[in-house]
Amino acid sequence: MGLLDKLKGAVNFVTGGAAKVQIEYSPSTAVPGTTINVKVTATSTGGEVKSKGIYVDLRAVERVSVSKRDSAELDSDLNLSFTTFNNEIKIAEEFVLGKDETRVFEGTVTMPDNVQPTFDGKYVSHEWEIRGRVEAKGNDPDSGFQPIKVGMKN
Repeated sequence: MGLLDKLKGAVNFVTGGAAKVQIEYSPSTAVPGTTINVKVTATSTGGEVKSKGIYVDLRAVERVSVSKRDSAELDSDLNLSFTTFNNEIKIAEEFVLGKDETRVFEGTVTMPDNVQPTFDGKYVSHEWEIRGRVEAKGNDPDSGFQPIKVGMKN
């Protein structure tokens, strides 16, 4: 292995660039108490990737945003966020992704019964996100969080 290969390996270790990860899910709007079908595709970006498994991360964030123009009491804009839900679900066990190999992993994620739905008000919003992730040494390669709507339970 040459010096450039070693440097590339070190960069991938730190940045999570050892694999490209994509996530697909359905339905596009989840309902508390139901399942979401997920498909995570992982592609090695060159070298072998030793993984401890595939995870789907599901989180919800409440955001408050008030412009100082909307309130005489504020000297500056107010932007706050609070994570109201955060869960990681393992959908595949350990594996090795070979050089330039692509693998597809499918599973289900159950939306808990007692969660708040997605909403968007004038100052407050509640947003849900989902991502696929390859658990590996260093920074885990992931799909990045994608928005997912959560409706109200009937």
